[in-house]
Amino acid sequence: MTDDHSGRPAEAFAALHRQDRPLLLPNAWDHASAALLHAHGFPAAGTTSLGAAAAAGLPDGARATREETLRLAGALGALPFLLSVDAEDGFSDDPGEVAAFARELQARGVVGTNLEDGLGPVDRHVAKIEAVRAAAPGLFVNARTDTYWLGDGEGTLDRVLAYRDAGADGVFVPGLTDPGALAVLVRALDGCPLNVLHAPGGPSLARLAGLGVRRGVSFGSLLYRRALGAALDAVDAVREGRAPGAGTVPACQEVRRLAG
Repeated sequence: MTDDHSGRPAEAFAALHRQDRPLLLPNAWDHASAALLHAHGFPAAGTTSLGAAAAAGLPDGARATREETLRLAGALGALPFLLSVDAEDGFSDDPGEVAAFARELQARGVVGTNLEDGLGPVDRHVAKIEAVRAAAPGLFVNARTDTYWLGDGEGTLDRVLAYRDAGADGVFVPGLTDPGALAVLVRALDGCPLNVLHAPGGPSLARLAGLGVRRGVSFGSLLYRRALGAALDAVDAVREGRAPGAGTVPACQEVRRLAG
């Protein structure tokens, strides 16, 4: 972790959720992407489970990436920034096994984790959150509900309040973009940071700030998918006799430095 955190990375990460503006948390999928984000001024980053799984040739959301997630956490946790790891649903229905996984993340320098409910039973997710809080004190638990991601939003308020009351440090509602619904959740959460997923056409950072969103914006797998799209655009341009687009392309020397 960075010298600026003075040996208190967990406290520094929590403090990022108490600013006047939403925390912008980009998501990395490997060492180079994480190091590049840090080098360009982001004090914290998350991982993307889809990007990490796809980069390793594994399915996302199928509990297939437990060991790959630990490997990635070990590689990125040693970098000089604050790291939150997307842990799917903890890779188990057993709260004790999820708690043990959280301890392993923390031991690798991770300061936060996302745990998704997949619209499973509320009491099971509550038990996971409670187990993680007991096993890994100080780890920022961002409890995700998939009510909008996999459903029509029904039950969102009951779920996020149950997760907050179980000890979650923040709650994540991907797929929610309606300002009115966001404002209702912010008021009901009463200081527990709300996290949303960036969406084209969704509220801007300034609008989210005005609504009281503080955990702010996650990019999910967007950066990984944009990188794949840029690679396709470049190779198609060359194949068709055109010059590749003039987007940001780090120099070879910069990429080499990222491994240092």
